[in-house]
Amino acid sequence: MPEPMGGFAFTWPFWAAGVIGYLLGSIPFGLVLTRLFGLGDIRSIGSGNIGATNVLRTGNKPLAAATLLLDGAKGAVAVLIAGQWGPDMAVIAGGAAFLGHIFPVWLGFKGGKGVATFLGLMLALSWPVGVACCATWLLVAAVLRYSSLAALIAAGLAPVYAMIFADPQRAELAAACLVLILIRHHANIRRLLGGTEPRIGAGKTEAGKTEAGKTGAGKTGA
Repeated sequence: MPEPMGGFAFTWPFWAAGVIGYLLGSIPFGLVLTRLFGLGDIRSIGSGNIGATNVLRTGNKPLAAATLLLDGAKGAVAVLIAGQWGPDMAVIAGGAAFLGHIFPVWLGFKGGKGVATFLGLMLALSWPVGVACCATWLLVAAVLRYSSLAALIAAGLAPVYAMIFADPQRAELAAACLVLILIRHHANIRRLLGGTEPRIGAGKTEAGKTEAGKTGAGKTGA
């Protein structure tokens, strides 16, 4: 009986792109950097998230910026490496890097919320789409001062931007990532609706009180 797509001899490059992308995406830069700089385990600070928003709650802004850039870079690097073998490989590697950040094997599949990695891979897949998403995040964050809301709106518009500036394949990837971003931000969405979500720049004490409040949601960050 013929194997679909010609069997492993044909499909192994796609599997390889997925594995490499996942491994790149699964590097927990927030956790690594905070430990290297003597700030302890980021998972025991603030929201417990490994992303840049929670790193910022340590009070170390340069370290938070480094986490943001590195989390974005790993998505972009995965796409750029796999893209040498075609656009399909790039999309697979980018999606796998996104999954790696959210579900890293090294941390028991409990990772970040994927926003920075998502922005990085979209910039590499289609820079107009990536720039539009980043601009949306910056605008919403600057006006409303909610990191989570900015992320949700930017991710929500990403499939639209991809249809306008790129192609259906990239729009489908953006839509798939959006679903996971929404799921990972379920607690943030509840707090936004309840008016208890901490704003950007809130002190560590204020943010901690908000997250430990009556909602009991517990986890936030990007």
